Amino acid sequence: MKIFTNDGLRRIGDRTVEKEGIEMLDLIERAASAVSYELISRWRTSKRFVIFAGPGDNGADALAVARMMYEQGYKPEVYLFNIKSAMLSPCCLANRDRLLETAGDDIKFIEVIQNFNPPELDESDVVVDGLFGNGLRTPLKGGYTALVQYINASNAYVVSIDVPSGMFGEWNVGNDRRNIIQADLTLTYQCKRLAFYFAENAQCVGECKVLDIELDSEGMARTPTDFYLIERENVHEIMKPRNPFINKYDNGTVLLIAGSYGMMGAAVLAAKGALRAGAGLVTVHAPRCGYQVLQTAAPEALFEPDRDEIMTTAIDMRHTYSVVALGPGLGVQDATLEAVHQFIMNFRRPCLLDADALNCIARRPMLLKSIPPRSIITPHAIEFDRLFGEHNTDEERLKKAIDVSRIYNITIVLKGHYTMTVRPDSKIYVNSSGNPGMATPGSGDVLTGVISALIAQNYPADWSVVLGVYIHGLAGDLAAQEHGTYGMVASDIVDNLGKAIVEVMR
Repeated sequence: MKIFTNDGLRRIGDRTVEKEGIEMLDLIERAASAVSYELISRWRTSKRFVIFAGPGDNGADALAVARMMYEQGYKPEVYLFNIKSAMLSPCCLANRDRLLETAGDDIKFIEVIQNFNPPELDESDVVVDGLFGNGLRTPLKGGYTALVQYINASNAYVVSIDVPSGMFGEWNVGNDRRNIIQADLTLTYQCKRLAFYFAENAQCVGECKVLDIELDSEGMARTPTDFYLIERENVHEIMKPRNPFINKYDNGTVLLIAGSYGMMGAAVLAAKGALRAGAGLVTVHAPRCGYQVLQTAAPEALFEPDRDEIMTTAIDMRHTYSVVALGPGLGVQDATLEAVHQFIMNFRRPCLLDADALNCIARRPMLLKSIPPRSIITPHAIEFDRLFGEHNTDEERLKKAIDVSRIYNITIVLKGHYTMTVRPDSKIYVNSSGNPGMATPGSGDVLTGVISALIAQNYPADWSVVLGVYIHGLAGDLAAQEHGTYGMVASDIVDNLGKAIVEVMR
């Protein structure tokens, strides 16, 4: 599913109005109806609603919501901010007049032109935030910042219409989050905004529910975007059933360079991840101390011993493999660091680099330029910062990832609650599966195995990453159903990979 920018959504809205032969007021009526239904379904008429409406079309939405709620027996209090008198948008002005014609003096309605005495709010109230939506271009200032901070400090339950006021839909660098509404519930239109997927914005968005306001489907299909949300149907379209006449060699070969003394579990999890995701043959190159561990825990995998007993010291390509992945549990000892260095300098086919392979590169940053083109790296936030410098937010990391992905011609998997796959063509795929229980040791090692297995089975490398991330997350969701998000461990994800693949192929 496409994730549209604010500009894209405005174009789609304009196209909807034109194609259906309606006015923008009618589209606002449709949006307000969806919001009103959601509010009415959650709270009774006895609940106190305080609605803050801004001077633009977000304010028009809020005023229409107030009118519809009044018609259903509610008595909302409405504050319309018209600080620059007579500067209401045409839709806001029309909805102000409609509200007054409908409710008259039966509700408390205050149009704020100069001084504002805020109403007393407490935890029993519901505040509806309709101050500013996706038309906001600059950070809030002046009295609006004081109002936002007052609402945030009130302990009232806050519902934002479309976007929490003060937040930009995509990039919020330079925006002061103290001056953004901290919503408990955001009722957004048609799709989540990109900003909603960043961890630093979670306290502002709260629970998010997408309201379908029936924007023009052709317009959405034709409107370009670089951002996509990956859901089950997207994966279902790409996953293919197996030919009944295949043999194991048809399913590809994976070489995992992983494990060291005390960290062979990472190699086991990566190997099991690759096997459960359907790889034909999986070979693990590891120090000799890992032989018994791997052959006992994952007897389906082949073992290729390093010449050293406790660490990897040389990566000699004895065979040709469909895909080579290195990093899980590898360690960063000097000899291993040198082995990774030599591998990157000499191996010219795309590969997958994870975990300690990335930590080795971080110690020798010049290696970034030598990573084979079209390779894949899968860092979590700390590993990403080791490679590319300190970043304070997910948004900063994504912007940096877009740049370095293009510069080095690599695909970057930014692991997190919403794992984002960044391609060299600047397309970004946001994953929708997974849960907090997957923040557990070894989860990323399993992902390395899953992605490797899909590449080995001849799925296009770019799509193998997107598919692997989704299937890995879905396996985590299935594991959480059995063990809960506190009790699950990485091996539970492995055990549910087969079920996850069955689920997406139904």
